[in-house]
Amino acid sequence: MTQKAAMVVGSGGREHALAWALARSPQVKQVYVVPGNAGTEWPANPKASGLQPRAAAKNVAITTADLPALVALARREEIDLTVVGPEAPLAAGIVDMFQAAGLTVFGPTCESVQLEASKAFAKDFMRQYHIPTGDYAVFDDYRAASNYLDQVEYQVVIKADGLAAGKGVLMCDNVAEAQAALRKVMVERAFGKSGQKVVIEERLNGPEISILAWSDGYTVVPIIPARDHKRVFDNDQGPNTGGMGAYAPAPDISPEFIESVRQTILQPTLDGMAERGCPYMGVLYAGLMITEDGPKVLEFNCRYGDPETQAVLPLLETDLFEISQACVETRLDQIEVKWRPGACATLVMASPGYPDSYPQGLPVSGLDKAATLEETVVFHAGTARTKAGVVTAGGRVLAVSAVGDDLATALNRAYAGVARIDFEGAHFRRDIGLTYR
Repeated sequence: MTQKAAMVVGSGGREHALAWALARSPQVKQVYVVPGNAGTEWPANPKASGLQPRAAAKNVAITTADLPALVALARREEIDLTVVGPEAPLAAGIVDMFQAAGLTVFGPTCESVQLEASKAFAKDFMRQYHIPTGDYAVFDDYRAASNYLDQVEYQVVIKADGLAAGKGVLMCDNVAEAQAALRKVMVERAFGKSGQKVVIEERLNGPEISILAWSDGYTVVPIIPARDHKRVFDNDQGPNTGGMGAYAPAPDISPEFIESVRQTILQPTLDGMAERGCPYMGVLYAGLMITEDGPKVLEFNCRYGDPETQAVLPLLETDLFEISQACVETRLDQIEVKWRPGACATLVMASPGYPDSYPQGLPVSGLDKAATLEETVVFHAGTARTKAGVVTAGGRVLAVSAVGDDLATALNRAYAGVARIDFEGAHFRRDIGLTYR
């Protein structure tokens, strides 16, 4: 077997998990992570077992916004497959550019990414193709939006239309909070140009679930369901974040439910994009609320979720490189995806102050101790390496993932890992998966 080179674009915990999973493939000899973080470099380990990666990983200091440099790197290193992690380069057209250069890349095109890059586009798309979602209205005029809030009869969520790093969704309990949120987005421009247009959406009630799926544009294969915890504090208090923890599979989500979501949400989305002439290839992420009327879409993301990726990939038995290649080559229907039995839990350790302003450069200790724990892997997110060691370099610093025969075991192992790691003011939720512990 001729071994391949893979590249992961991004620097967060999701990208660490993707590089780690690709490096476990027997087909891969080298993984490049661009730009990567303090955890995304390691030597080759041909004798790897368990959760250890086989292939070597190396960081390359190119920003995700420098698309021509990324193309040049892929050509120079003869990259066989590039996997794009974050939404910004996808929205900027990295897949289109790689395809034009004759390079193999996993991810949706710029046009398809509008499902995430514009919440107004996504809501209109769902309405057109009869995909269940909450009621909504779209505004680009502040006064009109404010007047609408005084008339609407349901609780609302204010959403900045454009990309906002997972922070552009503001939950409102009453009209006063909704008006304040609207001012924050449209007048104060807390999210910059992303808030030039807003979606005022019905606030749905029920348990949330994240359903991710692989797609080759025509066939869709759901990934095991993960449950993410968005609020920063225990008991779902405080502002929304990019995600404070996740576990998979969600014990209360049945195979029948997943099949229903595939038929009523995932496949119609693929069919709609294909009908528009831009088949959707990559990962489709559906954030759902399970309401009394069935599952409804809260949002679409056009890439792997974070931290859901860190919770699902440790359970994947099928080669991620092979799955990705099958999607690119429109032969996903020929792949049998297998999952390890048991469960995985992921706990996010965040900087003090996150998701608002936070310090950087705080020394991190205990990483080696956590990595020695059974069935545990520490994925780096906001970290950097200095002469003195690893320091914090972001809001979400680390994601500690652990696998167990059941969810309670996985959670206990993940919390044991967190207990061994320390940096000043480290914050993490203590109630992830509390029902199952």
